[in-house]
Amino acid sequence: MTLAGLSLRDLEYVVAVAELRHFGRAAERCAVSQPSLSAQIRKLEETLGLALFERTSRKVLLTPRGEPIVAQARVVLDEARRLMALADGSDGRLTGRLRLAAIHTLGPYLFPHILPPLRSIWPDLTLILSEGRTDALLEELRDGRIDAVLLALPVESDGLVAEPLFFEPFLLAHPIGHRLCGTPDLLLGDLDAGELLLLEEGHCLRDQALAACGLTARGGGVHATGLETLRHMVAAGAGCTLMPLLATRGVDGSTAGVGGLVEYRPFDGGKPPGRVVGLVWRASDPRDRGLRELADLLRRGTPAGTEPLLSQKVD
Repeated sequence: MTLAGLSLRDLEYVVAVAELRHFGRAAERCAVSQPSLSAQIRKLEETLGLALFERTSRKVLLTPRGEPIVAQARVVLDEARRLMALADGSDGRLTGRLRLAAIHTLGPYLFPHILPPLRSIWPDLTLILSEGRTDALLEELRDGRIDAVLLALPVESDGLVAEPLFFEPFLLAHPIGHRLCGTPDLLLGDLDAGELLLLEEGHCLRDQALAACGLTARGGGVHATGLETLRHMVAAGAGCTLMPLLATRGVDGSTAGVGGLVEYRPFDGGKPPGRVVGLVWRASDPRDRGLRELADLLRRGTPAGTEPLLSQKVD
């Protein structure tokens, strides 16, 4: 086997199929026809002398021998991007493509705020946005499948750079006519744990809500799969919940109230419950300078009602 049988483009094809588990969608991402992509992957498999994928009529799976090959392909592609960054004179600035992800409870509400300034300052930067849960996104980040993540800090940052951006308070979301509607000076102690609605396990916001209310993880009860379902459960009168500030309003500042059925109220009594939102990327990324510039931009343009943060403010 010689290096002449390998190409970076073929490795991009392999990684795309491994991530999307679909040859057609992988071909669309790589801007190539599906027959061409399939043929090149077959050729690469012949060169390597092994099958990378298990192909069925329903899905595409990585073979056991294919998993380490794809992992190493990501490393090779990452190093190739590092080489190009050094060669094009960008000096670590953001150029080309940036794969930016966010946790489910943040992305839909923060992306509309940050896209206009990003497009204005880096018009030639190609943004690829995605969402997921914290653990899965950090795994994708470490594997090189994404470049940076917007999530709640702190996180295990071995090999990563974690820059805090802002503190986002939680508001109480309760249905109109709820017993707390007329309560002055709302405190966390006013909540009834039995009526607290939560996201299902695996969402960091669930753990943050439980911690804010001084509760331990609990099973049973009714849980929502996403923040919008949680909001509608509140509107239906099923209970109340802690809602991140950005999720309570539109980009224009209007209230996301599900037809006026949900009321949002801030907590009194000192610092409100909330979360620290930060930007995380690999410490080895050659665009460290540009990613720090991105963090500074996001910090300076924090949405109304949030508090910009400096690094030393995160424990």
